[in-house]
Amino acid sequence: MKTIGISLLVGVAGYAVGVLLGMVAVNLLSANQHDKAVEAAMTGFCFVGPGLAILAIVVFVFARTIR
Repeated sequence: MKTIGISLLVGVAGYAVGVLLGMVAVNLLSANQHDKAVEAAMTGFCFVGPGLAILAIVVFVFARTIR
C-alpha cells in the first residue's frame, strides 16, 4: 500500500514537472506566432506531462523493486 501511495505522489510530481518543461520547451523552440500560449499549454498538459508522469512511476517502481 505504501508503494502505491508513493507511486501516486511521484506521478503527480512527474506530471507537474512535465507540464512546466513542456511549456518552456514550446515557448523556446516553437516558430508558431499566433497561438503559442495555447500550443504550449496543450503540449504540456496533454503530451509531456502525462508522459513524464508515467516515466516517473515506472522508474520509481523499478528502483523500488531492485532494492
